[in-house]
Amino acid sequence: MKTHRHAWLGPVLVAATLLAGCAAGPATAPGHEKPLPFQLARTQEQSRDGVTVHLVIPTEEEVAAQFGTGFAEHGIQPIWLRITNDRDADLWFLPIAIDADYYSADEAALVAGAKLSQEQGAALTDALRAKALPLFHAAGTTSEGFVYASHVRGGRFVDLRLTGYRQSVRLRFAVLLPTEGFDYEKSPLRELYARVHDFPDLTVDETRQRLREMPCCTTNAEGTGDGDPLNVVLVGSAATALAALSSSGWTFTEAITVDSVRRMVGAAIAEKAMLTAPVSSLYAFGRKQGIALQRGRSNISQRNHMRLWLAPFRCEGQPVWVGQVSRDIGVKLTRKSPTLTTHVIDPVVDESREYLLHSLLYHEAVDRFAFVRGVGEATLANPRTNLTGDPYITDGMRLVVWLSVEPVASEDAVNLRWNESTDPVREGKGEDAKVPFRDQ
Repeated sequence: MKTHRHAWLGPVLVAATLLAGCAAGPATAPGHEKPLPFQLARTQEQSRDGVTVHLVIPTEEEVAAQFGTGFAEHGIQPIWLRITNDRDADLWFLPIAIDADYYSADEAALVAGAKLSQEQGAALTDALRAKALPLFHAAGTTSEGFVYASHVRGGRFVDLRLTGYRQSVRLRFAVLLPTEGFDYEKSPLRELYARVHDFPDLTVDETRQRLREMPCCTTNAEGTGDGDPLNVVLVGSAATALAALSSSGWTFTEAITVDSVRRMVGAAIAEKAMLTAPVSSLYAFGRKQGIALQRGRSNISQRNHMRLWLAPFRCEGQPVWVGQVSRDIGVKLTRKSPTLTTHVIDPVVDESREYLLHSLLYHEAVDRFAFVRGVGEATLANPRTNLTGDPYITDGMRLVVWLSVEPVASEDAVNLRWNESTDPVREGKGEDAKVPFRDQ
Protein backbone atom coordinates (compact mmCIF):
# COMPACT_ATOMS: atom_id res chain seq x y z
CA MET A 1 0.00 0.00 0.00
CA LYS A 2 1.45 3.34 -1.01
CA THR A 3 1.41 6.05 1.66
CA HIS A 4 2.03 9.78 1.56
CA ARG A 5 2.85 11.96 4.56
CA HIS A 6 0.72 15.04 5.12
CA ALA A 7 2.89 18.11 5.83
CA TRP A 8 1.43 20.77 8.10
CA LEU A 9 1.40 23.98 6.11
CA GLY A 10 -0.21 26.10 8.80
CA PRO A 11 -3.32 28.29 8.73
CA VAL A 12 -3.93 30.35 5.62
CA LEU A 13 -6.88 32.32 6.95
CA VAL A 14 -4.87 35.35 8.06
CA ALA A 15 -5.05 39.11 7.73
CA ALA A 16 -2.66 40.73 5.31
CA THR A 17 -0.67 43.93 4.87
CA LEU A 18 1.84 44.46 2.07
CA LEU A 19 4.81 46.70 2.80
CA ALA A 20 5.89 49.19 0.17
CA GLY A 21 9.21 49.22 -1.61
CA CYS A 22 9.35 45.81 -3.32
CA ALA A 23 11.66 45.77 -6.31
CA ALA A 24 12.84 42.79 -8.29
CA GLY A 25 16.59 43.04 -8.43
CA PRO A 26 19.30 40.75 -9.77
CA ALA A 27 19.66 37.21 -8.51
CA THR A 28 21.40 36.82 -5.18
CA ALA A 29 23.21 33.89 -3.64
CA PRO A 30 21.31 31.79 -1.07
CA GLY A 31 22.14 32.86 2.47
CA HIS A 32 22.65 36.46 1.35
CA GLU A 33 19.07 37.28 0.44
CA LYS A 34 17.48 40.67 0.94
CA PRO A 35 14.94 40.88 3.77
CA LEU A 36 11.45 39.90 2.72
CA PRO A 37 9.50 42.99 1.68
CA PHE A 38 6.32 41.56 3.17
CA GLN A 39 5.13 40.76 6.65
CA LEU A 40 5.49 37.05 7.32
CA ALA A 41 1.84 36.76 8.33
CA ARG A 42 1.05 37.61 4.75
CA THR A 43 3.76 35.64 3.00
CA GLN A 44 3.44 31.93 2.31
CA GLU A 45 6.61 29.84 2.15
CA GLN A 46 7.19 26.32 0.90
CA SER A 47 10.33 24.28 0.26
CA ARG A 48 10.71 21.11 -1.74
CA ASP A 49 13.59 19.25 -3.36
CA GLY A 50 16.10 22.05 -2.87
CA VAL A 51 13.79 24.89 -3.95
CA THR A 52 12.27 27.45 -1.58
CA VAL A 53 9.45 29.75 -2.70
CA HIS A 54 7.94 32.79 -0.95
CA LEU A 55 4.62 34.00 -2.36
CA VAL A 56 2.33 37.00 -1.81
CA ILE A 57 -0.73 38.23 -3.70
CA PRO A 58 -1.03 41.96 -2.86
CA THR A 59 -4.37 43.70 -2.55
CA GLU A 60 -5.42 46.26 -5.14
CA GLU A 61 -4.48 49.11 -2.83
CA GLU A 62 -1.05 47.62 -2.34
CA VAL A 63 -0.61 47.15 -6.09
CA ALA A 64 -1.45 50.82 -6.64
CA ALA A 65 1.16 51.76 -4.02
CA GLN A 66 3.73 49.67 -5.86
CA PHE A 67 3.03 50.76 -9.45
CA GLY A 68 1.09 54.01 -9.16
CA THR A 69 -2.08 52.64 -10.74
CA GLY A 70 -4.69 49.94 -10.13
CA PHE A 71 -4.81 46.67 -12.05
CA ALA A 72 -7.96 44.84 -10.92
CA GLU A 73 -10.32 46.92 -13.05
CA HIS A 74 -8.24 45.88 -16.05
CA GLY A 75 -8.39 42.17 -15.16
CA ILE A 76 -4.78 41.88 -13.95
CA GLN A 77 -3.52 40.48 -10.63
CA PRO A 78 0.23 40.73 -9.89
CA ILE A 79 1.61 37.80 -7.89
CA TRP A 80 4.95 38.32 -6.12
CA LEU A 81 7.36 35.37 -5.86
CA ARG A 82 10.85 34.81 -4.53
CA ILE A 83 12.47 31.59 -5.80
CA THR A 84 15.63 30.21 -4.21
CA ASN A 85 17.24 27.42 -6.23
CA ASP A 86 19.59 25.54 -3.90
CA ARG A 87 19.95 22.70 -6.37
CA ASP A 88 23.08 22.10 -8.38
CA ALA A 89 21.07 22.28 -11.61
CA ASP A 90 19.48 25.19 -13.49
CA LEU A 91 15.69 25.47 -13.62
CA TRP A 92 13.14 27.25 -15.81
CA PHE A 93 10.04 28.75 -14.22
CA LEU A 94 6.76 27.96 -16.06
CA PRO A 95 4.33 30.86 -15.53
CA ILE A 96 1.78 29.09 -17.77
CA ALA A 97 1.14 26.70 -14.85
CA ILE A 98 -0.03 29.63 -12.74
CA ASP A 99 -2.14 31.17 -15.49
CA ALA A 100 -2.20 30.23 -19.17
CA ASP A 101 -3.44 33.77 -19.89
CA TYR A 102 -0.83 35.69 -17.89
CA TYR A 103 0.28 39.11 -19.16
CA SER A 104 3.74 40.13 -20.28
CA ALA A 105 5.14 43.25 -18.62
CA ASP A 106 4.59 45.44 -21.68
CA GLU A 107 1.09 44.04 -22.24
CA ALA A 108 0.11 44.72 -18.62
CA ALA A 109 1.51 48.26 -18.91
CA LEU A 110 -0.45 48.91 -22.11
CA VAL A 111 -3.71 47.64 -20.59
CA ALA A 112 -3.38 49.21 -17.11
CA GLY A 113 -1.86 52.44 -18.40
CA ALA A 114 -4.35 53.16 -21.17
CA LYS A 115 -5.49 56.40 -19.52
CA LEU A 116 -2.05 57.56 -18.40
CA SER A 117 0.03 60.19 -20.13
CA GLN A 118 2.79 59.06 -22.47
CA GLU A 119 5.41 59.83 -19.85
CA GLN A 120 3.48 58.02 -17.10
CA GLY A 121 2.87 55.06 -19.39
CA ALA A 122 6.57 54.78 -20.17
CA ALA A 123 7.39 54.90 -16.46
CA LEU A 124 4.82 52.16 -15.79
CA THR A 125 6.31 49.99 -18.52
CA ASP A 126 9.78 50.41 -17.06
CA ALA A 127 8.52 49.53 -13.57
CA LEU A 128 6.65 46.41 -14.73
CA ARG A 129 9.65 45.21 -16.68
CA ALA A 130 12.02 45.82 -13.76
CA LYS A 131 9.77 44.00 -11.29
CA ALA A 132 8.88 41.01 -13.50
CA LEU A 133 10.01 37.59 -12.24
CA PRO A 134 12.76 36.08 -14.44
CA LEU A 135 12.04 32.74 -16.11
CA PHE A 136 15.54 31.25 -15.81
CA HIS A 137 16.79 30.35 -12.33
CA ALA A 138 20.42 29.29 -12.28
CA ALA A 139 21.70 26.81 -9.73
CA GLY A 140 22.56 28.45 -6.42
CA THR A 141 20.71 31.73 -6.97
CA THR A 142 17.69 33.60 -5.68
CA SER A 143 15.40 35.74 -7.85
CA GLU A 144 12.21 37.62 -7.09
CA GLY A 145 9.54 39.55 -8.92
CA PHE A 146 5.95 39.60 -10.16
CA VAL A 147 3.91 37.39 -12.45
CA TYR A 148 1.11 39.46 -14.01
CA ALA A 149 -1.78 37.00 -13.85
CA SER A 150 -5.46 37.32 -14.75
CA HIS A 151 -7.50 38.76 -11.89
CA VAL A 152 -9.39 36.43 -9.55
CA ARG A 153 -11.64 37.57 -6.71
CA GLY A 154 -11.68 36.10 -3.22
CA GLY A 155 -8.80 33.69 -3.54
CA ARG A 156 -6.85 31.65 -6.02
CA PHE A 157 -4.82 28.50 -6.45
CA VAL A 158 -1.19 28.97 -7.51
CA ASP A 159 0.34 25.94 -9.20
CA LEU A 160 4.07 26.71 -9.31
CA ARG A 161 6.26 24.54 -11.52
CA LEU A 162 9.93 24.61 -12.45
CA THR A 163 11.63 22.28 -14.88
CA GLY A 164 15.14 21.38 -15.93
CA TYR A 165 17.03 18.57 -17.56
CA ARG A 166 15.26 15.37 -16.43
CA GLN A 167 13.90 17.03 -13.31
CA SER A 168 11.00 19.16 -12.12
CA VAL A 169 9.67 20.80 -8.96
CA ARG A 170 6.03 21.54 -8.18
CA LEU A 171 4.60 23.49 -5.24
CA ARG A 172 0.93 24.28 -4.72
CA PHE A 173 -0.38 27.34 -2.86
CA ALA A 174 -3.92 28.38 -1.92
CA VAL A 175 -4.28 32.07 -1.17
CA LEU A 176 -7.34 33.74 0.37
CA LEU A 177 -7.48 37.43 -0.43
CA PRO A 178 -8.80 40.00 2.09
CA THR A 179 -11.76 41.52 0.26
CA GLU A 180 -14.29 41.85 3.12
CA GLY A 181 -16.91 40.51 0.77
CA PHE A 182 -16.59 36.73 0.98
CA ASP A 183 -18.42 34.41 3.32
CA TYR A 184 -15.31 32.96 4.95
CA GLU A 185 -14.37 36.48 6.10
CA LYS A 186 -17.65 36.79 7.97
CA SER A 187 -17.62 33.39 9.67
CA PRO A 188 -16.02 32.38 13.01
CA LEU A 189 -13.74 29.95 11.16
CA ARG A 190 -10.54 31.88 11.89
CA GLU A 191 -11.06 31.75 15.64
CA LEU A 192 -12.17 28.10 15.55
CA TYR A 193 -9.26 27.01 13.39
CA ALA A 194 -6.80 28.69 15.76
CA ARG A 195 -7.90 26.13 18.39
CA VAL A 196 -7.82 23.07 16.13
CA HIS A 197 -4.86 21.52 17.98
CA ASP A 198 -7.02 21.39 21.11
CA PHE A 199 -9.60 19.15 19.42
CA PRO A 200 -9.64 15.41 20.28
CA ASP A 201 -7.32 13.44 17.99
CA LEU A 202 -8.94 10.23 16.71
CA THR A 203 -7.55 7.19 14.96
CA VAL A 204 -8.87 6.27 11.52
CA ASP A 205 -11.20 3.63 13.03
CA GLU A 206 -12.42 6.07 15.67
CA THR A 207 -13.04 8.68 12.98
CA ARG A 208 -15.08 6.17 10.98
CA GLN A 209 -17.26 5.46 13.99
CA ARG A 210 -17.65 9.18 14.78
CA LEU A 211 -18.75 9.89 11.20
CA ARG A 212 -21.32 7.09 11.32
CA GLU A 213 -22.83 8.57 14.47
CA MET A 214 -23.16 12.12 13.13
CA PRO A 215 -26.59 13.53 12.17
CA CYS A 216 -27.67 12.80 8.63
CA CYS A 217 -28.14 16.33 7.46
CA THR A 218 -27.67 20.03 7.76
CA THR A 219 -30.35 22.00 9.60
CA ASN A 220 -31.84 25.48 9.79
CA ALA A 221 -30.58 27.95 12.39
CA GLU A 222 -33.05 26.66 14.99
CA GLY A 223 -32.13 23.04 14.33
CA THR A 224 -35.78 22.16 13.78
CA GLY A 225 -35.60 20.73 10.26
CA ASP A 226 -33.34 18.56 8.13
CA GLY A 227 -31.71 20.13 5.09
CA ASP A 228 -29.31 18.74 2.52
CA PRO A 229 -27.36 15.63 3.56
CA LEU A 230 -23.88 15.87 5.12
CA ASN A 231 -22.33 13.66 2.46
CA VAL A 232 -18.62 14.58 2.23
CA VAL A 233 -15.67 14.64 4.63
CA LEU A 234 -12.19 16.03 3.90
CA VAL A 235 -9.15 15.38 6.08
CA GLY A 236 -6.27 17.85 5.87
CA SER A 237 -5.03 21.24 6.99
CA ALA A 238 -6.72 24.43 5.83
CA ALA A 239 -3.90 25.07 3.37
CA THR A 240 -4.04 21.52 2.02
CA ALA A 241 -7.83 21.54 1.66
CA LEU A 242 -7.97 24.92 -0.04
CA ALA A 243 -5.10 24.05 -2.38
CA ALA A 244 -6.74 20.75 -3.33
CA LEU A 245 -10.16 22.30 -3.93
CA SER A 246 -9.02 25.42 -5.74
CA SER A 247 -6.67 23.39 -7.94
CA SER A 248 -9.68 21.25 -8.83
CA GLY A 249 -11.61 24.27 -10.05
CA TRP A 250 -13.64 25.17 -6.95
CA THR A 251 -13.98 28.91 -6.29
CA PHE A 252 -14.94 30.83 -3.14
CA THR A 253 -18.38 32.34 -2.63
CA GLU A 254 -19.34 35.84 -1.58
CA ALA A 255 -21.28 36.72 1.54
CA ILE A 256 -24.96 37.56 1.17
CA THR A 257 -25.06 41.35 1.01
CA VAL A 258 -27.24 43.91 -0.75
CA ASP A 259 -24.55 44.27 -3.40
CA SER A 260 -23.95 40.56 -3.98
CA VAL A 261 -27.70 39.82 -4.15
CA ARG A 262 -28.17 42.69 -6.61
CA ARG A 263 -25.44 41.31 -8.86
CA MET A 264 -26.76 37.77 -8.48
CA VAL A 265 -30.29 38.83 -9.52
CA GLY A 266 -28.84 40.79 -12.43
CA ALA A 267 -26.85 37.75 -13.56
CA ALA A 268 -29.95 35.55 -13.30
CA ILE A 269 -32.05 37.96 -15.36
CA ALA A 270 -29.32 38.25 -17.99
CA GLU A 271 -28.64 34.49 -17.81
CA LYS A 272 -24.96 35.17 -17.22
CA ALA A 273 -22.34 33.66 -14.96
CA MET A 274 -21.42 34.77 -11.45
CA LEU A 275 -18.68 32.38 -10.40
CA THR A 276 -18.59 33.75 -6.83
CA ALA A 277 -22.38 33.87 -6.29
CA PRO A 278 -23.49 33.59 -2.63
CA VAL A 279 -24.98 30.46 -1.10
CA SER A 280 -27.55 30.45 1.67
CA SER A 281 -26.55 29.48 5.21
CA LEU A 282 -27.11 25.98 6.51
CA TYR A 283 -26.11 24.69 9.93
CA ALA A 284 -24.15 21.80 11.41
CA PHE A 285 -22.45 21.49 14.81
CA GLY A 286 -24.72 24.38 15.87
CA ARG A 287 -23.12 26.88 13.45
CA LYS A 288 -23.39 27.91 9.84
CA GLN A 289 -20.85 26.78 7.27
CA GLY A 290 -17.32 28.08 7.77
CA ILE A 291 -16.60 28.23 4.06
CA ALA A 292 -18.49 27.62 0.83
CA LEU A 293 -17.16 26.89 -2.63
CA GLN A 294 -18.62 26.28 -6.06
CA ARG A 295 -17.89 25.30 -9.63
CA GLY A 296 -20.05 27.62 -11.67
CA ARG A 297 -21.22 27.49 -15.26
CA SER A 298 -21.88 30.20 -17.83
CA ASN A 299 -25.39 30.56 -16.36
CA ILE A 300 -25.78 31.42 -12.68
CA SER A 301 -28.70 29.00 -12.39
CA GLN A 302 -26.39 25.99 -12.67
CA ARG A 303 -23.44 25.13 -10.46
CA ASN A 304 -21.94 22.52 -8.19
CA HIS A 305 -21.64 23.96 -4.71
CA MET A 306 -20.32 22.80 -1.37
CA ARG A 307 -20.46 23.96 2.24
CA LEU A 308 -17.79 22.94 4.76
CA TRP A 309 -17.71 22.91 8.55
CA LEU A 310 -14.59 22.36 10.66
CA ALA A 311 -15.43 19.30 12.76
CA PRO A 312 -14.76 19.37 16.54
CA PHE A 313 -12.24 16.52 16.23
CA ARG A 314 -9.12 15.60 14.25
CA CYS A 315 -7.97 12.43 12.51
CA GLU A 316 -4.34 11.38 12.93
CA GLY A 317 -3.46 14.95 13.86
CA GLN A 318 -5.15 16.49 10.83
CA PRO A 319 -8.24 18.76 10.83
CA VAL A 320 -11.49 17.19 9.61
CA TRP A 321 -13.93 19.10 7.40
CA VAL A 322 -17.52 17.84 7.20
CA GLY A 323 -19.50 19.07 4.24
CA GLN A 324 -22.53 19.06 2.02
CA VAL A 325 -22.23 19.00 -1.76
CA SER A 326 -25.00 19.17 -4.36
CA ARG A 327 -25.63 20.39 -7.88
CA ASP A 328 -27.89 23.39 -8.56
CA ILE A 329 -29.91 22.95 -11.74
CA GLY A 330 -32.33 25.87 -11.61
CA VAL A 331 -33.77 28.78 -9.61
CA LYS A 332 -37.17 29.14 -7.92
CA LEU A 333 -38.99 31.70 -5.78
CA THR A 334 -39.42 30.90 -2.10
CA ARG A 335 -40.29 32.67 1.16
CA LYS A 336 -37.87 30.35 2.97
CA SER A 337 -34.83 32.30 1.78
CA PRO A 338 -33.82 35.86 2.79
CA THR A 339 -33.22 36.60 -0.89
CA LEU A 340 -36.72 35.26 -1.81
CA THR A 341 -35.04 32.98 -4.35
CA THR A 342 -33.18 29.70 -4.06
CA HIS A 343 -31.55 27.18 -6.31
CA VAL A 344 -33.21 23.85 -7.09
CA ILE A 345 -30.87 20.92 -6.47
CA ASP A 346 -30.37 17.87 -8.66
CA PRO A 347 -32.23 15.11 -6.78
CA VAL A 348 -29.41 12.60 -7.46
CA VAL A 349 -27.07 14.10 -4.85
CA ASP A 350 -24.70 11.12 -5.01
CA GLU A 351 -23.63 12.29 -8.47
CA SER A 352 -22.37 15.54 -6.94
CA ARG A 353 -20.52 13.55 -4.28
CA GLU A 354 -18.85 11.50 -7.02
CA TYR A 355 -18.08 14.70 -8.95
CA LEU A 356 -16.11 16.01 -5.98
CA LEU A 357 -14.14 12.77 -5.70
CA HIS A 358 -13.46 12.68 -9.42
CA SER A 359 -12.31 16.31 -9.51
CA LEU A 360 -9.86 15.65 -6.66
CA LEU A 361 -8.60 12.41 -8.21
CA TYR A 362 -8.17 14.07 -11.60
CA HIS A 363 -6.06 16.82 -10.05
CA GLU A 364 -3.98 14.31 -8.05
CA ALA A 365 -5.06 15.55 -4.63
CA VAL A 366 -6.23 12.26 -3.02
CA ASP A 367 -4.07 10.16 -0.70
CA ARG A 368 -6.80 7.82 0.58
CA PHE A 369 -10.58 7.69 0.36
CA ALA A 370 -13.48 5.65 1.67
CA PHE A 371 -17.26 5.63 1.99
CA VAL A 372 -18.94 5.49 5.39
CA ARG A 373 -22.59 5.05 6.28
CA GLY A 374 -24.34 7.85 8.11
CA VAL A 375 -26.67 9.78 5.81
CA GLY A 376 -29.40 7.14 5.52
CA GLU A 377 -30.80 5.79 2.29
CA ALA A 378 -33.49 7.61 0.29
CA THR A 379 -34.89 6.01 -2.86
CA LEU A 380 -36.86 7.13 -5.89
CA ALA A 381 -39.91 5.50 -4.36
CA ASN A 382 -39.30 7.15 -0.99
CA PRO A 383 -37.19 10.32 -1.41
CA ARG A 384 -36.36 12.85 1.29
CA THR A 385 -36.63 16.63 0.96
CA ASN A 386 -34.39 19.51 2.00
CA LEU A 387 -35.42 22.71 3.79
CA THR A 388 -36.81 24.29 0.61
CA GLY A 389 -38.80 21.22 -0.39
CA ASP A 390 -36.50 19.82 -3.08
CA PRO A 391 -36.59 15.99 -3.17
CA TYR A 392 -33.39 13.96 -3.26
CA ILE A 393 -32.25 10.35 -3.34
CA THR A 394 -29.05 8.84 -1.96
CA ASP A 395 -27.42 5.53 -1.10
CA GLY A 396 -26.79 6.96 2.37
CA MET A 397 -22.99 7.09 2.17
CA ARG A 398 -20.54 9.82 3.11
CA LEU A 399 -17.41 10.24 1.01
CA VAL A 400 -14.24 10.56 3.13
CA VAL A 401 -11.07 11.88 1.44
CA TRP A 402 -7.61 12.21 2.98
CA LEU A 403 -6.07 15.02 0.95
CA SER A 404 -2.48 14.89 -0.25
CA VAL A 405 0.03 17.72 -0.08
CA GLU A 406 2.11 16.29 -2.92
CA PRO A 407 0.54 15.19 -6.23
CA VAL A 408 -0.66 11.57 -6.18
CA ALA A 409 -1.64 9.81 -9.41
CA SER A 410 -5.27 8.68 -9.32
CA GLU A 411 -4.27 5.03 -9.59
CA ASP A 412 -2.12 5.41 -6.46
CA ALA A 413 -4.94 6.80 -4.30
CA VAL A 414 -5.85 4.09 -1.79
CA ASN A 415 -9.47 2.99 -1.40
CA LEU A 416 -9.88 1.86 2.22
CA ARG A 417 -12.88 -0.26 1.16
CA TRP A 418 -15.10 0.52 4.13
CA ASN A 419 -18.19 0.46 1.94
CA GLU A 420 -18.81 0.72 -1.79
CA SER A 421 -20.80 3.60 -3.27
CA THR A 422 -23.56 3.17 -5.79
CA ASP A 423 -23.49 4.15 -9.45
CA PRO A 424 -25.43 7.45 -9.34
CA VAL A 425 -26.42 7.22 -13.01
CA ARG A 426 -28.10 3.84 -12.47
CA GLU A 427 -29.48 5.16 -9.19
CA GLY A 428 -31.16 8.01 -11.06
CA LYS A 429 -32.69 5.51 -13.50
CA GLY A 430 -34.18 3.53 -10.65
CA GLU A 431 -31.99 0.54 -11.50
CA ASP A 432 -30.03 -1.66 -9.12
CA ALA A 433 -27.09 0.66 -8.53
CA LYS A 434 -25.10 -1.41 -6.05
CA VAL A 435 -21.46 -1.97 -6.95
CA PRO A 436 -19.95 -5.24 -5.70
CA PHE A 437 -16.60 -5.29 -3.95
CA ARG A 438 -13.76 -6.41 -6.17
CA ASP A 439 -10.31 -7.66 -5.24
CA GLN A 440 -7.63 -5.03 -5.63
